[in-house]
Amino acid sequence: MTWRVAACVLACALFTACAGTPAGSPAVEHYVREGSRAPFSPVVRVGDVLYLSGQIGARPDGTLPDSLAEQTRLAMENIEAALALAGAGLEDVFKCTVMLDDMSQWAEFNPVYLGYFTPGRLPARSAFGTNGLALGALVEIECLAHAR
Repeated sequence: MTWRVAACVLACALFTACAGTPAGSPAVEHYVREGSRAPFSPVVRVGDVLYLSGQIGARPDGTLPDSLAEQTRLAMENIEAALALAGAGLEDVFKCTVMLDDMSQWAEFNPVYLGYFTPGRLPARSAFGTNGLALGALVEIECLAHAR
């Protein structure tokens, strides 16, 4: 077999694998809390990745505490609850995106957030300031996690 034929065979195999066939496509699973009326799924699994919708620090009744530290704590607890829907935990998180209503509150946010992860095994993270978050929240955190 010439290198051109071998390259063509390899290219066709890669295209077929990447394009996916119905039998080879990863299943998409949506995890929703019972009774939820949210207009989104808190967790969607595609293959071995869990995509978590952004979580704010809302109490079960939908109210928000006044402090960023308390909202961060509740947001992280909401993330844990969302992960549990898919049989995962914070140790499975590999990437977080943090949105803060006020970047000057970074120093208040960081220690609370760090308390939820094992030192030396922190997820990759991006953060940015916004001009507003859903329901007037001070922080929103979304994550990617490995599905067990």
